[in-house]
Amino acid sequence: MNWFQKEITLAPKSRGFHLITRDIWQQIPEISLIKVGLAHIFIQHTSASLALNENADPTVRQDMESHFNKMVPENAPYFVHTYEGPDDMPAHIKAALLGSSVTVPVTNGRFNLGTWQGIYLCEHRNRARGRRLVVTVQGE
Repeated sequence: MNWFQKEITLAPKSRGFHLITRDIWQQIPEISLIKVGLAHIFIQHTSASLALNENADPTVRQDMESHFNKMVPENAPYFVHTYEGPDDMPAHIKAALLGSSVTVPVTNGRFNLGTWQGIYLCEHRNRARGRRLVVTVQGE
């Protein structure tokens, strides 16, 4: 069984839900050597998250952003952690709800996702920098 791990940086993205499946795959060419295995993708940030969801219809990503903004609004009167801006505390909550990692099967050198599945970067800040991911792959 082979293991490898690589840190990659995604280009800065606007606030919202972004498909990054291809971005990851292109930065980790070693995945093509794995016949069967797992890829664990971890984001090294507390104000952005990762998720698996619909990859075909972009309105799904718009609806996800709208729902999370309504569920966790900015400027809630009970927030104490406000010195990094009105979007910061909601970003931490959204990241905690969605999670910091996804695990995807690898089959014949590719992510083995469902027909309509893709990996999302869920960017919860208004002005974020590039996000760092750690991708750990094990397999044969």
